[in-house]
Amino acid sequence: MMGTTGLPLPRRVRRRTRDGGGPLPDFGLPRAARRPAVAGVVLTVLAALLVLFALLAPDDLSSFSPAALVRVPAEGLIVAALVLVLPPRPRRVLAVLVGLVLGLLTLMKALDTGFYATLEKPFDPVYDWSFFNAGVEFLAGEIGDAGTYALLAGAVVLAIAVVVFMVLAMLRLTRLAAGRRTGTTRVLAVLGVIWIVCSVFGVEIAPGQPIAAQNAAALAYDDLRQVGTDLRDQRPFGELAADDAFRNTPGGQLLNGLRGKNVILTFVESYGRIALDDPGFAPKIGATLDAGTAQLKAAGIGAKSAFLSSSTFGGGSWLAHSTVESGMWIDNQQRYNNLLDSDRLTLGGAFQKAGWKTVWDVPAHTKDWPEGQRFYHPDAYYDFRNIGYQGPGFAYATMPDQYTFSMLQSNELAKSSQKPVMAEVDLVSSHAPWSPRPWLVDWNQVGDGSIFAPQPAAGEAPESVWKDPAKIRDAYRDATDYSLKTLISFMQHYGDDKTVLVFLGDHQPPAVTPQGAVHDVPITIVAKDPKVLDRISGWGWTDGLHPAARAPVWKMDSFRDRFLTAFAH
Repeated sequence: MMGTTGLPLPRRVRRRTRDGGGPLPDFGLPRAARRPAVAGVVLTVLAALLVLFALLAPDDLSSFSPAALVRVPAEGLIVAALVLVLPPRPRRVLAVLVGLVLGLLTLMKALDTGFYATLEKPFDPVYDWSFFNAGVEFLAGEIGDAGTYALLAGAVVLAIAVVVFMVLAMLRLTRLAAGRRTGTTRVLAVLGVIWIVCSVFGVEIAPGQPIAAQNAAALAYDDLRQVGTDLRDQRPFGELAADDAFRNTPGGQLLNGLRGKNVILTFVESYGRIALDDPGFAPKIGATLDAGTAQLKAAGIGAKSAFLSSSTFGGGSWLAHSTVESGMWIDNQQRYNNLLDSDRLTLGGAFQKAGWKTVWDVPAHTKDWPEGQRFYHPDAYYDFRNIGYQGPGFAYATMPDQYTFSMLQSNELAKSSQKPVMAEVDLVSSHAPWSPRPWLVDWNQVGDGSIFAPQPAAGEAPESVWKDPAKIRDAYRDATDYSLKTLISFMQHYGDDKTVLVFLGDHQPPAVTPQGAVHDVPITIVAKDPKVLDRISGWGWTDGLHPAARAPVWKMDSFRDRFLTAFAH
């Protein structure tokens, strides 16, 4: 065999070339001839790192460290052994199939990472696709349709690229292993012994990262098991929905303790326990609640507060709303869909059955919601399109919370000639990105909302706030503080003996809540008539708007039955 210089290559070089070995030694070859060999080594290293990352990286990258890539993956040993015994064509098929699986597994890990960071849960391959619609709507509100479509296109291209490059990496590595059977066999034997020894003795390179790894298989198994669990969950859900202690209760036996009262069930977006516990939030939020307690007390209005453990975390507000309303644990989209297809009695339905006019006030809705209206069947339904707002938007929030309550007061609560009102109100001012945010104005000047026109320009743009974690935290704190001050001010201005306000958070906030935090949200019942609060005196709740650290924590799905029981007679 001749080299590029026309001279015979050394015997050992000819042998390595014939056996399909790696790059040739220099031996005085021209620089241009050495470049392909160097490029080949680089590509091989990159291919190996890509495959190792797919096999060894956890699905929560916050716990990932580069040291994890020096572990020994069992799946890699098995594939390498198959490569050594298979003929060329089946070997290529194996490489393509393994590359496709690893590419998809890498995408699943990326989804899990995002869900862990925002929702404190891995991505559910059956139920969680609905979160993408919510995410797309959120992005469209922040960066416009064009920017959203561009990001989505980029995400699709990136996902395809991950799968394609993973397949190419596997083809390259299997070709290399087959070309060096002797060396590959020796390395495989050594790594196999290391894996067995480390597995037997539980050797870890870091806490929770065993050297004898099997991450990919475990993750794939967990996903498949979750799919099976999700599919099995659908049948018993219908049986659970039908098992309802209040299903056949006559209207005359429901909610007699609230006869003649206007009851407002209000969800404060992202009002989580962290607002009361975190040192960066608690001083301001706590001071607002304590001052509000004193102000309401001076007006003869009392309150009691505690916590509920939410069925969702960081997002999915509709899951929490339906959990409170139905008294069922709605923690995924399929359960939510099943609920909307059932005839489960909700809190709103109980009030309607007992003679109240039911009102749904959802200012974040900009499109039809036929399935929700069919299930909750309110007597009046307000969304962004028919609420009469003529003011500016505030990032995600279509209108300030103050306008929402002002409209509810003038359109429904102030009409003394009609039946008492039960309203569910879903506030939006404390929804991410929390900036710009409104401030309170005189209630008599709210009008059609035009008075809020100058306010957005006085705040900081979301894209500026979200570049700085400290600004994000401040924005969340201040937006939540605004929502709470709105409720306090509303009760001061309009609260009377007929008014009962129940307000609670839906879930812990995204971005500012650390992983592993509890799912608790505060809940408060406010009333001027002391007889209302007397009925819940046995609950052990804290007096005032500010629940004590040791206040009771109930599961969110238990609230409906406890509430209906307390006010039944």
